[in-house]
Amino acid sequence: MSGAFSLAVDAMGGDAAPEMIVAGLEIAAERHPAARFLLVGDEDRLRTLLASHPRATAACVIRHAAEAIGSDMKPAAALRVRQSSMRLAIDAVAVGEADGVISAGNTGALLALAKVVMKTMPGIDRPAMAGLWPTARGDVVVLDLGANVACDTRNLVEFAIMGDVFARAVLGLTAPSVGLLNVGSEEQKGDGRLRQAAELLKRSPIAAQFRGFVEGHDIAAGTTDVVVTDGFTGNVALKTAEGSLRLIGDLLRQVFASSLSAKLGYVLARSGLERLREWLDPRRYNGAVMLGLNGVLVKSHGGTDAAGFAHAIDVAMDMVSNRSNERIREGLAGITTLLASQPKDDDADPARLAVAR
Repeated sequence: MSGAFSLAVDAMGGDAAPEMIVAGLEIAAERHPAARFLLVGDEDRLRTLLASHPRATAACVIRHAAEAIGSDMKPAAALRVRQSSMRLAIDAVAVGEADGVISAGNTGALLALAKVVMKTMPGIDRPAMAGLWPTARGDVVVLDLGANVACDTRNLVEFAIMGDVFARAVLGLTAPSVGLLNVGSEEQKGDGRLRQAAELLKRSPIAAQFRGFVEGHDIAAGTTDVVVTDGFTGNVALKTAEGSLRLIGDLLRQVFASSLSAKLGYVLARSGLERLREWLDPRRYNGAVMLGLNGVLVKSHGGTDAAGFAHAIDVAMDMVSNRSNERIREGLAGITTLLASQPKDDDADPARLAVAR
């Protein structure tokens, strides 16, 4: 860690801020006793809250911010608010005062501010948003989850390199397997950018870990440890998965409340259902990382609670302590020549598209 603070924290972002933020920091301070947090927000409110959270008090330094970015504020408007808690927290990373930043605030504003203030790492065309999903074989890394609607070959290859680093840092894997999300697993499937990206990855520093194309069902199956896709597809897949999990939960509640025998069945299966609930608890997967920036940035879900926010802090601390940005730079150094040799993508040409069967 190079900065005076492990993380700068936007204390005013999120549906239940700043109470949820401070409560989450209390949990995180116990897990990370050596960490120091720059807590940015309304000083009077924060001092009052910290009075009942001794661990967070010991770990935090408050920096007053007179303004906060609202959940409905447009990114362009957020860029003009120079004294917001979100902006000041990001500024701390940009000047090297903190190694990373975490916020549960407005996603669009956060990404816009981060790109302008923190800027992307040299060699990165676009940053990508990565997150964890539950699968049949454990957790899997998926990126991009919505930061880039349209991506070319270069973006996908960079995402694969960054996803490899993320899986090593957060999941503790030594050689995570990587797959490109496609409409089929055969080599001839998909459009030109996907096929070109696959060929480049076969010659990249992670060639031994690259498993080729994977399909949508492979995400839940855990076929690979990292799934790479464009932000449009990744966001649709994410929202579909979230909706499916909610539907399953609702249906289970309806089934177990439908009759006396069903209620008895719930009592008998309760311990197993509790384990299932814990496994699928969205708080365990809170904390999407914006990879490719000059510093660690973690976006927490705005509607999470203290436990969920603490988990997002865990993710940020993993990225910082494992020197993730240095590892991304090392990985990119091995593909610079490969990327420079590639012609511009031209997916508008129908002859270069492979039709899914």
